Amino acid sequence: MKKYLLASAIPFLLAGSLYAQNKDSVMFRRIANEILLHGKCYSWLDYLSNKIGGRLTGSPQAAAAVEYTYQLMETLKPDTVFKQECMVPHWVRGAKETAKILTTQSGEYAVNICALGRSVATPVGGVTANIIEVDSLSQLKRLGKAGIEGKIVFFNGPFDETLVNTFAAYGKAVVQRFAGPSLAAKYGAVGTVVRSMTNTLDDYPHTGAMQYNDSFPKVPCCAISTIGAELLSKKIKVDPQTRFYFDMSCQTLPDEKSYNVVAELRGTEHPDEYITIGGHLDSWDLAQGSQDDGAGIVQTLEVLRAFKALGIKPKRTIRFVMFMNEENGERGALKYAELAKLHHENHIAAIESDAGGYSPRGFGLGGPANEKNKIVGWSNLFLPYGIYDFLGGEGGTDIEPLQQQGTFMIGLYPDSQRYFDIHHTAADTFDKVNKRELELGAAGVAMLTYMLSEYGLN
Repeated sequence: MKKYLLASAIPFLLAGSLYAQNKDSVMFRRIANEILLHGKCYSWLDYLSNKIGGRLTGSPQAAAAVEYTYQLMETLKPDTVFKQECMVPHWVRGAKETAKILTTQSGEYAVNICALGRSVATPVGGVTANIIEVDSLSQLKRLGKAGIEGKIVFFNGPFDETLVNTFAAYGKAVVQRFAGPSLAAKYGAVGTVVRSMTNTLDDYPHTGAMQYNDSFPKVPCCAISTIGAELLSKKIKVDPQTRFYFDMSCQTLPDEKSYNVVAELRGTEHPDEYITIGGHLDSWDLAQGSQDDGAGIVQTLEVLRAFKALGIKPKRTIRFVMFMNEENGERGALKYAELAKLHHENHIAAIESDAGGYSPRGFGLGGPANEKNKIVGWSNLFLPYGIYDFLGGEGGTDIEPLQQQGTFMIGLYPDSQRYFDIHHTAADTFDKVNKRELELGAAGVAMLTYMLSEYGLN
């Protein structure tokens, strides 16, 4: 009798499942059509890039971006718009950096460099010293004080070109930039130069954050373009007595008051379950920050606009967050997680868009297997939109502090092949963004946000 009842129930269960999938498929099409036909994210990015520009934390441009997105959110009429105050670092680059390769055999060669974020300045008149090339932190350790003291260390570890995902190559190489300066200072280096974090050969130096260890001296550190790195490496091999000169006037000023900007759509059935989506407002100062992370900001705003335009009333509360200070401190991310914990908010999932506005390919998923499997079970709905990769396991820097509170981490994965051509360089400008690719990424985030708001993760 029980077997008969179970067998007879199967067609009804399957019909219910197919009905739900069809309903969701229809909603996906509505979301995609709304964004592709009526999207505003490209025009918003135009303003953010060309009217406000690079938004280094603590700068007037960063403050302008806060006000712009706050006012824009208000026009979209969510249930709530508010700011979260946070104190942020205020590092300034100063005058344009200069550098030269000084050989004993073939003269001087000017090369393009830029200071790394948080770096101290060189002494007045710059630093000139013999330079030693290493390809890894382990090689630096092997050389020790005897091989390093009094010299400038040149970190020349390139991207691993065998890694198809360029973010994996970046993650493997970036330790040189982030941790290299203090380790070199431990062994007596007077400065560091790092090969730019890119797999392309060009003359744009790539900036980015580094972290001083307060146990060691703070030495000036810069990035050199990959063309400059290749030339420097060649000259050192020919002439081991090659010296390097560089001059930088960067400085760290007192912390500034800034804000995360947050909009909220309250859930109709489970208002105490939160879904956070967002990107970061700040950018480096060399360009407009259009891909990093203007794209993520306007995609987040586009999700809010589309939900309102389509009359979608989420079952769970959705937070749309413009995080401040991802690039050189993560203060906004830490403040958001701190306040979530203080107010006992149950953040079930968080989605970050901080990998550029290129064509969406999938989502990185980080969390318990049962929750991951539930999201993977929705993957066939995304296939018509070119989104197929649900195998990665990353979220993003700004949502990472929520992970300690049990939040499931999700990162939008766009195609990564062109991202590090312009990442953290003067080439990160609005003209590098394709309108349709940007909108498709926004649609993908909106679709996943809809599913999470409808079905949760339990």
